[in-house]
Amino acid sequence: MGALVLASLVLVTLSFGQDDGGKLGTAQESAASILRPFQVATDRVAEPFRDAYGWADSVLTARSEAERLREENTALRQQLVQEQLAARENVRLRALLDYRSGGTFPADYVGVAAAVISRPTGAYAQSIVVAVGRKDGVLVNDPVVTEDGLVGRVTRVGDRSARVMLLTDDQSAVSAVDVGTDASGIIRRGQGPRSALRLDRVPKEQLVREGDTVVTAGWRSPRLSSLFPRGIPIGEVSSVGRTDTDAYTQVLVEPFADFGSLDAVLVLVKEGRG
Repeated sequence: MGALVLASLVLVTLSFGQDDGGKLGTAQESAASILRPFQVATDRVAEPFRDAYGWADSVLTARSEAERLREENTALRQQLVQEQLAARENVRLRALLDYRSGGTFPADYVGVAAAVISRPTGAYAQSIVVAVGRKDGVLVNDPVVTEDGLVGRVTRVGDRSARVMLLTDDQSAVSAVDVGTDASGIIRRGQGPRSALRLDRVPKEQLVREGDTVVTAGWRSPRLSSLFPRGIPIGEVSSVGRTDTDAYTQVLVEPFADFGSLDAVLVLVKEGRG
């Protein structure tokens, strides 16, 4: 094969001075005919390697493009989540501010808006931590609300944070009244899965109806007053039951506030607190 290639080069060199019909041209054509099978065979041998190289290059390019698109998709998804969270927080804060400036907001109180920075992590951990504290004018026993209703009260205060006991805690107790009938009792944690709260200690002679709204009683005396101002919504009566053996009417209350999705709250601080 090497000899034939060398002969072909010699013939090509010599052919520059000959016409196409001469003996040298005939010999050149014969040499080319002899080498053509080798050229075809060489192309067939090289073709799989060229195809393999092209396939590997396309695979690497596709993988690089897929990785870039995956990174862009992750970044866009994170941006979308942040925008959705910000939009939800803006809606919640706007609702709190509307409630604070509305006519149903408790008189003689200032509402300190606070983000919830810790939520309940277990069935018995019925408290939250909010991002306001002593330096914001917050003290122990200050009521905590949302635009929907009462949430609980402050039980521990730091400089810039405070712990809030929810109404669903076993230790929580709030004097309350049925708006429709003036039946009074104490809001406590419910005893079963049917309702989160119950209106306890309601005498049997007092009328309570399903669908009635329950609010804080907010009693006052010359020396003492309730921890909670009067008229803060708590929930709606979902069930009323009476038995001959019970000393009080059994009243279940469905709370207005959603304790499982608290993002922002208002801490009620008395005006003029120095």
